[in-house]
Amino acid sequence: MNADIGAQVIGALVGEFSDLDDVAGLTRVASRLLLALLLGAMIGWERERHESAAGLRTHMLVALGTALFVLVPEQAGMTLGELSRVLQGVVAGIGFLGAGAVLKLGQLRQIRGLTTAASIWATAAIGATVGLGREATALLATLMVLLVLSVLLRVERRFMPRARHRRER
Repeated sequence: MNADIGAQVIGALVGEFSDLDDVAGLTRVASRLLLALLLGAMIGWERERHESAAGLRTHMLVALGTALFVLVPEQAGMTLGELSRVLQGVVAGIGFLGAGAVLKLGQLRQIRGLTTAASIWATAAIGATVGLGREATALLATLMVLLVLSVLLRVERRFMPRARHRRER
Protein backbone atom coordinates (compact mmCIF):
# COMPACT_ATOMS: atom_id res chain seq x y z
CA MET A 1 0.00 0.00 0.00
CA ASN A 2 2.78 2.50 0.90
CA ALA A 3 4.61 1.68 -2.33
CA ASP A 4 1.38 2.42 -4.20
CA ILE A 5 1.11 5.89 -2.63
CA GLY A 6 4.78 6.59 -3.32
CA ALA A 7 4.36 5.61 -6.96
CA GLN A 8 1.32 7.88 -7.24
CA VAL A 9 3.23 10.80 -5.71
CA ILE A 10 6.17 10.28 -8.06
CA GLY A 11 3.81 9.92 -11.01
CA ALA A 12 2.05 13.15 -10.08
CA LEU A 13 5.36 15.01 -9.73
CA VAL A 14 6.60 13.72 -13.07
CA GLY A 15 3.34 14.87 -14.63
CA GLU A 16 3.70 18.33 -13.09
CA PHE A 17 7.15 18.78 -14.61
CA SER A 18 6.30 17.31 -18.01
CA ASP A 19 5.93 20.62 -19.85
CA LEU A 20 9.61 20.39 -20.84
CA ASP A 21 9.75 16.70 -21.63
CA ASP A 22 12.04 16.86 -24.67
CA VAL A 23 15.41 18.46 -25.37
CA ALA A 24 14.08 20.64 -28.18
CA GLY A 25 11.35 22.13 -25.97
CA LEU A 26 13.76 22.71 -23.09
CA THR A 27 16.26 24.37 -25.43
CA ARG A 28 13.56 26.59 -26.94
CA VAL A 29 12.25 27.77 -23.56
CA ALA A 30 15.70 28.20 -22.00
CA SER A 31 17.06 30.15 -24.98
CA ARG A 32 14.05 32.48 -25.05
CA LEU A 33 14.16 33.16 -21.32
CA LEU A 34 17.92 33.67 -21.31
CA LEU A 35 17.71 36.02 -24.30
CA ALA A 36 14.95 38.01 -22.58
CA LEU A 37 17.20 38.35 -19.52
CA LEU A 38 20.17 39.40 -21.66
CA LEU A 39 18.26 42.02 -23.66
CA GLY A 40 16.64 43.37 -20.49
CA ALA A 41 20.13 43.52 -18.94
CA MET A 42 21.46 45.54 -21.87
CA ILE A 43 18.77 48.18 -21.42
CA GLY A 44 18.97 48.01 -17.64
CA TRP A 45 22.73 48.48 -17.68
CA GLU A 46 22.33 51.64 -19.74
CA ARG A 47 19.73 52.96 -17.29
CA GLU A 48 21.92 51.94 -14.33
CA ARG A 49 24.82 53.97 -15.77
CA HIS A 50 22.60 57.05 -15.70
CA GLU A 51 21.42 56.34 -12.14
CA SER A 52 17.85 55.76 -13.26
CA ALA A 53 15.20 54.76 -10.73
CA ALA A 54 14.83 51.46 -12.60
CA GLY A 55 18.09 49.80 -13.50
CA LEU A 56 19.62 46.47 -14.31
CA ARG A 57 17.55 44.11 -12.18
CA THR A 58 14.24 45.83 -12.88
CA HIS A 59 14.68 45.71 -16.65
CA MET A 60 15.87 42.10 -16.54
CA LEU A 61 12.84 41.06 -14.49
CA VAL A 62 10.42 42.98 -16.72
CA ALA A 63 11.81 41.29 -19.84
CA LEU A 64 11.81 37.85 -18.22
CA GLY A 65 8.34 38.20 -16.74
CA THR A 66 6.83 39.43 -19.98
CA ALA A 67 8.49 36.64 -21.95
CA LEU A 68 6.98 34.14 -19.51
CA PHE A 69 3.53 35.71 -19.80
CA VAL A 70 3.70 35.11 -23.55
CA LEU A 71 5.61 31.84 -23.65
CA VAL A 72 3.53 29.84 -21.18
CA PRO A 73 0.12 30.57 -22.78
CA GLU A 74 1.63 29.77 -26.16
CA GLN A 75 2.88 26.43 -24.79
CA ALA A 76 -0.58 25.76 -23.35
CA GLY A 77 -2.08 26.13 -26.82
CA MET A 78 -3.92 29.42 -26.35
CA THR A 79 -5.33 31.00 -29.47
CA LEU A 80 -4.04 34.31 -30.79
CA GLY A 81 -7.12 36.05 -29.39
CA GLU A 82 -6.54 34.60 -25.93
CA LEU A 83 -2.88 35.54 -26.06
CA SER A 84 -3.91 39.06 -27.09
CA ARG A 85 -5.93 39.38 -23.89
CA VAL A 86 -2.95 38.20 -21.84
CA LEU A 87 -0.80 40.86 -23.50
CA GLN A 88 -3.39 43.53 -22.80
CA GLY A 89 -3.18 42.71 -19.11
CA VAL A 90 0.61 42.73 -19.18
CA VAL A 91 0.71 46.10 -20.92
CA ALA A 92 -1.69 47.58 -18.37
CA GLY A 93 0.39 46.18 -15.51
CA ILE A 94 3.60 47.54 -16.99
CA GLY A 95 1.90 50.93 -17.22
CA PHE A 96 1.40 50.89 -13.46
CA LEU A 97 5.02 49.88 -12.93
CA GLY A 98 6.20 52.68 -15.20
CA ALA A 99 3.93 55.16 -13.44
CA GLY A 100 5.82 54.41 -10.25
CA ALA A 101 8.98 55.72 -11.90
CA VAL A 102 7.41 59.07 -12.83
CA LEU A 103 7.70 61.90 -10.32
CA LYS A 104 6.24 65.38 -10.41
CA LEU A 105 8.46 67.82 -8.57
CA GLY A 106 6.17 70.26 -6.78
CA GLN A 107 6.30 73.93 -7.63
CA LEU A 108 9.05 73.48 -10.19
CA ARG A 109 6.49 71.83 -12.46
CA GLN A 110 9.11 69.36 -13.58
CA ILE A 111 8.28 65.79 -14.37
CA ARG A 112 11.03 63.22 -14.05
CA GLY A 113 11.07 59.56 -14.91
CA LEU A 114 9.26 59.53 -18.24
CA THR A 115 12.25 58.05 -20.04
CA THR A 116 12.58 55.40 -17.35
CA ALA A 117 8.87 54.56 -17.66
CA ALA A 118 9.21 54.38 -21.44
CA SER A 119 12.27 52.13 -21.16
CA ILE A 120 10.34 49.76 -18.86
CA TRP A 121 7.48 49.71 -21.37
CA ALA A 122 9.84 49.06 -24.29
CA THR A 123 11.62 46.33 -22.31
CA ALA A 124 8.30 44.60 -21.73
CA ALA A 125 7.56 44.72 -25.45
CA ILE A 126 10.99 43.24 -26.16
CA GLY A 127 10.37 40.48 -23.61
CA ALA A 128 7.04 39.68 -25.26
CA THR A 129 8.73 39.60 -28.66
CA VAL A 130 11.31 37.12 -27.38
CA GLY A 131 8.60 35.04 -25.73
CA LEU A 132 6.86 34.77 -29.10
CA GLY A 133 10.05 33.45 -30.67
CA ARG A 134 10.87 36.59 -32.66
CA GLU A 135 14.44 36.82 -31.40
CA ALA A 136 15.91 38.81 -34.30
CA THR A 137 13.13 41.41 -34.03
CA ALA A 138 13.73 41.67 -30.28
CA LEU A 139 17.47 42.17 -30.81
CA LEU A 140 16.83 44.88 -33.40
CA ALA A 141 14.37 46.62 -31.08
CA THR A 142 16.89 46.46 -28.21
CA LEU A 143 19.55 48.10 -30.36
CA MET A 144 17.07 50.83 -31.28
CA VAL A 145 16.16 51.41 -27.63
CA LEU A 146 19.86 51.67 -26.73
CA LEU A 147 20.37 54.09 -29.60
CA VAL A 148 17.55 56.30 -28.32
CA LEU A 149 18.72 56.14 -24.71
CA SER A 150 22.42 56.77 -25.22
CA VAL A 151 23.12 58.40 -28.56
CA LEU A 152 20.11 60.70 -28.58
CA LEU A 153 20.87 61.82 -25.03
CA ARG A 154 24.18 63.20 -26.30
CA VAL A 155 22.44 64.85 -29.25
CA GLU A 156 19.91 66.46 -26.88
CA ARG A 157 22.63 67.78 -24.62
CA ARG A 158 24.59 69.23 -27.48
CA PHE A 159 21.87 70.75 -29.62
CA MET A 160 19.05 71.39 -27.16
CA PRO A 161 20.27 73.55 -24.28
CA ARG A 162 16.98 73.13 -22.40
CA ALA A 163 17.60 69.37 -22.26
CA ARG A 164 20.64 69.94 -20.04
CA HIS A 165 18.38 71.19 -17.28
CA ARG A 166 15.94 68.30 -17.42
CA ARG A 167 18.36 65.42 -17.23
CA GLU A 168 16.39 62.45 -16.01
CA ARG A 169 17.52 60.00 -13.38
